[in-house]
Amino acid sequence: MQRQLKGKVAIVTGGAAGFGEGIVRLFVAQGARVVIADLDASRGEKLAAELGETARFVRTDVSSGSDVNSLVQTCSREFGDPDIVINNAGTTHTNRPMLEVDEQTFDRMFAVNVKSIYHMTHAVVPLMRQRKKGVILNVGSTAGIRPRPGLTWYNGSKGAVNLLSKSMAVELGPDRIRVNSICPVMGETGLLDKFMGVADTPENRQRFIASIPLGRLCRASDVAAAALYLASDAAEFISGVEFPVDGGRTV
Repeated sequence: MQRQLKGKVAIVTGGAAGFGEGIVRLFVAQGARVVIADLDASRGEKLAAELGETARFVRTDVSSGSDVNSLVQTCSREFGDPDIVINNAGTTHTNRPMLEVDEQTFDRMFAVNVKSIYHMTHAVVPLMRQRKKGVILNVGSTAGIRPRPGLTWYNGSKGAVNLLSKSMAVELGPDRIRVNSICPVMGETGLLDKFMGVADTPENRQRFIASIPLGRLCRASDVAAAALYLASDAAEFISGVEFPVDGGRTV
């Protein structure tokens, strides 16, 4: 069976762990050469070494325009201009009343979740326009569709990601650049305890799982499978969608 991303070059931000690691592993298995961008150098370098010659790691703070430009330049130099960009890096505030979230946390969250897309767009869209093709996938969230209490400012950041993706799809469509938002429900990642606002115990997990019709949290493999489809030629006419990966949560 032919690999779906054979010959493609991809950048995955937040690619050293969680959903991003799942995407990186699947994309490499499907024939892509992948640049892993993350702040965690030890995990990123270890993952790239494990995956071999088709993976590279670049330490990147996605809230920094110079870091993102350097990331894209490294990708172009090492593997070629990116065909696919996954804006996956994200952060949150601890689940709590909105007035208890301090300004520094708010600013950092919007810088990582939203401004990072601004930086990446400026870095990669000119390259994609030259070739009249490209795929940008922004990892939004069901939080931007059906918000949970206690996560108001995070919900707002992901609402921005979801809407930005639609607007980008409209504006970049004539350049044959597809843009979609992947919207996972709460997942089995390192941010889970912050999303819940309580200790990560089976009992506390169950309270949140009860709101998901398919009866479990989102897994990295779920998000990776969605990203593979949306990045592949099978989705060549899919652009501007909020793609829930949520077990029915947003129904």
